[in-house]
Amino acid sequence: MLNYYQTDVVVDLGWEFYGPVIGMLVLIGLAVPVWVSLGLGSIALLFITDVLPLSLFGESLFDGIDAFALIAVPLFILTGDVLVRTGLSNKLLDVAEASVGGARAGFGSATVLGCGFFACISGSDAAGAAAVGRMTIDRLVKQGYPKPYACALVAAGACTGILIPPSIAYIIIGLVLGISASTLFLAAAVPGLMVMGAIMLTNVVMNRIHGYENAGQGFSFKRWIAVVIDARYALMVPFVILGGIYSGIFTPTEAAAIAVVTTIIIGLFQGTLKVSDFPKMLESSAKVNGVILPIIALSLPLAQTLAALDVPQAFVQSMTSITDSHVALTLIMIGILILAGCFMETTPNILILSPILLPLAREIGMEDVQFCIMMVTSLGVGFITPPLGLNLFVVSGLTGTSVLKIAARSGPYVISMLTVVLMLAFIPELSLWALD
Repeated sequence: MLNYYQTDVVVDLGWEFYGPVIGMLVLIGLAVPVWVSLGLGSIALLFITDVLPLSLFGESLFDGIDAFALIAVPLFILTGDVLVRTGLSNKLLDVAEASVGGARAGFGSATVLGCGFFACISGSDAAGAAAVGRMTIDRLVKQGYPKPYACALVAAGACTGILIPPSIAYIIIGLVLGISASTLFLAAAVPGLMVMGAIMLTNVVMNRIHGYENAGQGFSFKRWIAVVIDARYALMVPFVILGGIYSGIFTPTEAAAIAVVTTIIIGLFQGTLKVSDFPKMLESSAKVNGVILPIIALSLPLAQTLAALDVPQAFVQSMTSITDSHVALTLIMIGILILAGCFMETTPNILILSPILLPLAREIGMEDVQFCIMMVTSLGVGFITPPLGLNLFVVSGLTGTSVLKIAARSGPYVISMLTVVLMLAFIPELSLWALD
């Protein structure tokens, strides 16, 4: 647990605070790596304000990643890579297509469902966008979807990567705020399915308006059974992960380790994975992990400095001085999260903003778990909104389609996801029903 709230020092926020923060944001805007920007901002704040010893910086770098729960992050990333290399992701897509492919807009819905299946194993949205995009975008175009729209559909569907458990985002926010990842996984199950359902429904509506796709054949139970049997090993992986976590048999970190071993054994048993594949597979996963963990490590001294400067409490006082309406304050929080998600990736947003916004959420009576679900879902919208829009860039790189063209077709999906965010913010039962 990383506790950012205990501080006996209160410092008036002036240029010595805003200068380094603005400088850090400018560096991020200039495309300086986020972890470098966070590190320089932390050092500048510590040096100028002298609110905490500068020696804290070195200690915090180690403390930031010295957590058992974080072991799950590289393991889930590796699981997703193994899933693609063994062809198990194709099997999951086959199940999705057999389940909903017979309906109108069926393959579009199957694509979103396939993203959801992938999310149940990898916990990563960019990996889902790349894996599912490779398999589906060309087929979506053949079905009649314009390529920019097909790319937008995959990008939106892949947002479920951080919303459907097991999610790396929930592991990180649970670590920061001292909440069990298992608790967040349980609370996120219904909201994650709501987002996936909203994206599927939006595609159906768009398809009916524009007539992109018509199903070639109806649902066949016999075919569905045959596909499920063929994909039994692929389906076993999410069943083991989620079944083990929700039943309490093992922790999310242990589930991640079991997932890696399970997928590797299946790949070797089926002959789809060779020993010679391991170096490239490990290298690919290490590159992704090498982006996430430095951000986590360098965010801790920044968060501790903000806490020592009493920034969370000052933020709550400034917001409540503007209005005492719980509805208005909730909308302000959502607006901040949506805006932050447009400019910065989920991990640094969680590490920086969650300690600042949580006291405000508590002030308006929002439960900690509900806040976490709302925050991650709000930040998920940022994956399909410029200028960052990570999923937009992933599918653009796969297809060569302009990011702006894809973003223009993502509008309906942004609206549908925002609708779910508002429901999660104002209907606590959607997040807390399983925790009572």
